[in-house]
Amino acid sequence: MEVNAARALAGAGTCFVGIGLPSTAANLARRTVNPDLVLVYESGTIGSRPERLPLSIGDGELADTADAVVSVPEMFNYWLQGGRIDVGFLGAAQVDRFGNVNTTVVDRGPDRPEGRLPGAGGAPEIAANCGQALLVLRHRRRNLVGALDFVTTLGHGTGPGDRAALGLPGAGPTAVITDLGVLRPDPDTAELVLTALHPGVTVDQVRAATGWPLKEAPDLGVTDPPTAAELAALRALKAASGPGGPPAAATAPRSGKDAR
Repeated sequence: MEVNAARALAGAGTCFVGIGLPSTAANLARRTVNPDLVLVYESGTIGSRPERLPLSIGDGELADTADAVVSVPEMFNYWLQGGRIDVGFLGAAQVDRFGNVNTTVVDRGPDRPEGRLPGAGGAPEIAANCGQALLVLRHRRRNLVGALDFVTTLGHGTGPGDRAALGLPGAGPTAVITDLGVLRPDPDTAELVLTALHPGVTVDQVRAATGWPLKEAPDLGVTDPPTAAELAALRALKAASGPGGPPAAATAPRSGKDAR
């Protein structure tokens, strides 16, 4: 998952990076497929080159290794909303069939309090304004759901035309990369379809882990296994982060609906 997420950044010039799995993938990309990739973080750092995985967007390592540090208003108003970022890389707790994201709250079932998640951060603006958005998360039925409990970040809304109707300039999510495979929006319906499996994974496994009737592309492929160089770079990056490692991406707590 992490290696294929890094590969998805080959050729990108600038990447607005989320914390967790997106940060791992973006920093791995800079060490492998795209050494010139400019990493941009929400805190205002541009061109960060951290030697370890940052603990948060406020990690001092990001500022210490950056080409420039700007204010958060400038980051959003000039760089992001100005259309100067190629790719936005985001994690998610829940994703639906149209690439909409929930990182706010989940329904945990009757007589149980709602499960609170980290919240939106800059994700709505990132998905709205970057040239394209990439999503990375673990493939479970509680994460890839038929209907979101809350829409934090708009992907493709309810289908084609929704983004344009709302005046959103970016292309929205172009890939969802999981630990089972890769999903991409159908060009006609904007619904996510399975376009590639990771080695050793079956279509039935992916469908069983998806909360809607998942379709597969007619030219379904298999991703290339990680190379020795990619694995070495990933392991070195994680080793530099210490025994605690980087923070995990937002994950939806189990709900009453999952239990049923």
